[in-house]
Amino acid sequence: MKARWIEHAWTVFAKELIDALRDRRTLVTVLLSSVLMGPFVLVLMSGLVASLESRAERRVVVAAGLEAAPTLRNFVERQGFAIEAAPADYEQQLRERRLGEPVLVVPGDFESRLARGDVPVVDIVSDSANRQAEAGSGRLARLVEGFNRERGMLSLALRGVSPQLLQAVEAQERDLASAQSRAAQFTGILPFFVIMAVLYGALNAALDTTAGERERGSLEPLLATPASPLALVVGKWGAVAALAMGIALLSVLSFFPAQALIRSETLRALFQFGWREAASFLAVLVPLAASLSAVMMAVAIRCKSFKEAQANNTVVILAVSLLPMVALFNQSGEPRWFLAVPALAQHTLMNRVLRGESLGSVEVLLPLAVAALIAVASLAYLTHRLRAAAVR
Repeated sequence: MKARWIEHAWTVFAKELIDALRDRRTLVTVLLSSVLMGPFVLVLMSGLVASLESRAERRVVVAAGLEAAPTLRNFVERQGFAIEAAPADYEQQLRERRLGEPVLVVPGDFESRLARGDVPVVDIVSDSANRQAEAGSGRLARLVEGFNRERGMLSLALRGVSPQLLQAVEAQERDLASAQSRAAQFTGILPFFVIMAVLYGALNAALDTTAGERERGSLEPLLATPASPLALVVGKWGAVAALAMGIALLSVLSFFPAQALIRSETLRALFQFGWREAASFLAVLVPLAASLSAVMMAVAIRCKSFKEAQANNTVVILAVSLLPMVALFNQSGEPRWFLAVPALAQHTLMNRVLRGESLGSVEVLLPLAVAALIAVASLAYLTHRLRAAAVR
C-alpha cells in the first residue's frame, strides 16, 4: 500500500513538473529574471559605489565670494582642492538637483573681520533632498574646520604658546568591521531580491496546479483516479517546490559571474561570494521555497479561477515583501524572534552570511522547523479540501 502511495505521488509529481516546464513563456521569463537578478543588482550597486568614489576623489570646492578671502583661498588650494565659481542661481540649481556640490558662501568683509579678531561667518549651502550635494557638505565643513585649527595654532605660536595645549587628548578611530561586513552595507539588499525571485518563481506553478486545474475542469477527473488525495497533494507540491528550489539555485549561482561585472574596485575587493556562501544561502532558501509553495497552493485551492487565486495570493506576496523591512527599521540588533518569522528569518541569515558570520545549528534549525510546520499545515489543508471535493 505504501509503495502504491509513493508511486502515485511520483506520477503526479512528474506530470505536474512536465506541465510547468511546458509553459515556456512563463518559464523563460522566470528563469531569465532569476539568472539576471544577481548581475543586474550588483551592477547597479557597483555603479553607485563607483559614483561615490569618483565624487570623493574629485577635490573641488564650489564657492561664492571667495575672492574676498585670499587667506581662506590659499588654505583651500594648499589642501589640493580646485576652486570653481558658483553659478549665480546656485540655490535654484541645488533645489533642482542640477548642482551636485555644496556651495561655500564667503562674506565680503571676511578678511577685515579676521584681521580685527572677529569671527567671520561662512555659509555651507546645500539641500538635504539633494543627496549628491549633501554628501559633500561634511567634507566642506571639515575643510573650514581645518582652516580654523591652522589659524588658531598660528595665533598661539605668535604669542609663544605651544599649540599642543589645544589638544589634551588624541583620539584614534579603530573600525572593528570586517571587509565583508563593510561590503554588506551595500549588498544587504541582495537577499530581498533572492527571496522575491523564489516567490515569483513558484507563484504561477502553484496557482496553475490548483485553481488553474479547477478552472479548466481537470481537477475532478484527477480526483477520480486511484491516487489518494494525499498522494495528489504531495506530488503537486513536490513539483512546485522543485521549481522554486531550482529558481533559488539559479539566483544564487548568478552571483558568481556577476562578480566580474562589478565596476567598483573597492566593492569587488570587499564582496567575497564563494561556494561556502552559496551553500549557506541554499540551506536557508530551500525550506522557504518549500513552505511558500505549500502556502500559495493552500490559498489557491479555495479559488475557482486562476485570476481569483492570483488576487488572493497578493496577501502572501505582500507579507513576504514587507517582512524583511522589519530588519531595516530595527536599529537595536537582531532579536532571536526574527528567526521564527518566515522571510524575515531567511533575510536575516543571508545578511549574516554576507557579513562573513558563521551560522550556528540553532540559527538554521529554527527557521527550518517553522518552514516545515507551515508546509505540513498547508499540505494538510490541501488534502482536506481535495478529500471534500472528491466526496462531492
